[in-house]
Amino acid sequence: MSASELVGAKPAIDEAKARAKRAAQRRAALMRQMVQWHWISAAICLIGMLLFAVTGITLNHAGAIEAKPKTVEIEGQLPPELIAVAKTAQTSKSALPEEIRVWLGKDLDVKAPKGAPIEWTDDEAYVSLPRPGGDGWVTFDAASGEVLHERTDRGPIAYLNDLHKGRNSGAVWSLFLDVFAIGCIVFCATGLVLLQLHSRARKITWPLVGLGLAVPLILVLLFIH
Repeated sequence: MSASELVGAKPAIDEAKARAKRAAQRRAALMRQMVQWHWISAAICLIGMLLFAVTGITLNHAGAIEAKPKTVEIEGQLPPELIAVAKTAQTSKSALPEEIRVWLGKDLDVKAPKGAPIEWTDDEAYVSLPRPGGDGWVTFDAASGEVLHERTDRGPIAYLNDLHKGRNSGAVWSLFLDVFAIGCIVFCATGLVLLQLHSRARKITWPLVGLGLAVPLILVLLFIH
């Protein structure tokens, strides 16, 4: 190659090097960004993922885990002014009056949600109070003012299992589950990008990812009907 050809080829070589350098810089910037999002989402979701992994096992073997429910009954008496409120609620077929709800919480330690629905049978009102890991209800008589509360506790494992399912856990916990799920999606998506970035140096990356897809798919097709 002549000197003039070498001189003409040099700018092309320099441009190719510059493009390669820019590509490497973009790749490095992307990797730094993915690593940052990956560890942040991992830190936020770590405890939640451990909880859901453990309760996944306990739910899968729920039949083999013995539960010993404990039931407690508490009796009470509505004050005269609240009997009048109960009669008004009976006539209007409205939800649990706020005055009675507050009294239940203070005097009987009954945590009823605001606006809890009431099922009426003649003078007797029935309010269902389901909760994670247990159940409960309270009844009060609009004529006599008699109050009866029953609370059942099925133990800590049942409590955690119900949190896993979002069963009777309220709107705030439901919102947390949504936020937690988004965090897990970010964790998995950034992990997938990092797998792609490192896959050239780790040839077994995609066979392992494929195995993670194939195993549950095969199990579903062969053993679930």
